[in-house]
Amino acid sequence: MEQFSAFLIPFVGLKDGIHHFDFKVDKTFFEGFDFLDFQNAMVAVDLVFEKKPTLLELNFSAKGQVKVPCDITTEFFDLPIDTAFRLVVKFGSLENHDEDEILILPHGSHEIQVAQYIYEIIVLSVPQKKVHPGIADGSLKSDILEKLKDLEPQETQFHQRPLIMLW
Repeated sequence: MEQFSAFLIPFVGLKDGIHHFDFKVDKTFFEGFDFLDFQNAMVAVDLVFEKKPTLLELNFSAKGQVKVPCDITTEFFDLPIDTAFRLVVKFGSLENHDEDEILILPHGSHEIQVAQYIYEIIVLSVPQKKVHPGIADGSLKSDILEKLKDLEPQETQFHQRPLIMLW
């Protein structure tokens, strides 16, 4: 995974305290994970890395946009990304990747790969249903949208008969 070498943080030589790392994530980053749902991506990730004597605190903040297809019209649009994630790294005898917000690395570890975490926070920030913003405000003109409007059920007038009460 040489393409992710820029996301490898060697923490052994770092002094205790706060350190900042900035990453630029684009479409090729997601292609490295065989994730092809984004036609384009431009996300800036800021990592505040705090080294303490017994643990590490990583605070990720991702802002930018990804180009995705609308689930209704299949038209592509830029979906804003604005998300954050906190990861605590502890050291122990057994490595553990089971927890979402706590990572246990074996004693003697000297670096941490953050590419997987960046990938996950961006992908998981995309809503399950992606709707083009032009649909809500009526500015999107699309053949599919016109066809869907034609297929909407029409209102019908029901003639109601007076209710006859039998007692």
